Amino acid sequence: MPEMQCIVVTPETTVLEQAAEFVALPLYDGEIGIAPRHSPLIGRLGYGELRLVSGDLTTRYYVDGGFVQVKDDVISVLTNRAIPAVQIDRQAAEEQLATARARKVNTEELLVIRDRQEAQARAQIRVSRRAR
Repeated sequence: MPEMQCIVVTPETTVLEQAAEFVALPLYDGEIGIAPRHSPLIGRLGYGELRLVSGDLTTRYYVDGGFVQVKDDVISVLTNRAIPAVQIDRQAAEEQLATARARKVNTEELLVIRDRQEAQARAQIRVSRRAR
């Protein structure tokens, strides 16, 4: 089966550089699946699960927003944070969600911050559930 190269980069390091037969990414407005010979694209990432499928092996990561570029069977992911799904601290994510829900909001800026924290926590919880 044809393969693509997937590269995941954070501000600190290259987290992942792996060949894959299929990659699923959380775009800002939904999930996208990418197979070999996909048309070129640039997209804004949301918070959620990055899945790489190679043979019978599925590798899962939590990605924290950013951008993706697909060109010539190379998928380049630029994100603030990428965590292997099995390393997500679900308890910490649940605490972050509870804290965000309890946060008082009286300005538009605080509302945006609260919504972002809730979305990040929910996505981490969802990814950790799928990984186990």
